[in-house]
Amino acid sequence: MEKSIAEMKSYRSAMNDKILNSGFKDYKKIFALDHKAYLDGKIPATYKEMMGLVGSMVLRCNDCIFYHLNRCVDEGVTEEELHEAMNIALIIGGTIVIPHLRFAVEMMEKLFEEKRMASI
Repeated sequence: MEKSIAEMKSYRSAMNDKILNSGFKDYKKIFALDHKAYLDGKIPATYKEMMGLVGSMVLRCNDCIFYHLNRCVDEGVTEEELHEAMNIALIIGGTIVIPHLRFAVEMMEKLFEEKRMASI
């Protein structure tokens, strides 16, 4: 069964809350490092999120691909920029990345559609 964008975001949020409130403090350390790594610095957050997307595609993690695509859209990355970033992932990772490219393009289209609908 295919989840909607809202369901995917809700699931991620609920599970993160469960993990972070589990009482195991080391989880919070890793989550904090991850969060800080993608903040604006000498490299803008948009570039960092696109780098995260490329890495996620090469590592073939659809959950991570969705997360970074969502962050890219939230940060204002354009569809054209995302296509260029995804092409880098394809070049680095080779043809094994193609199924994840399909997933990324599908999710990108849905995220931009959601963004368009929210602005109406």
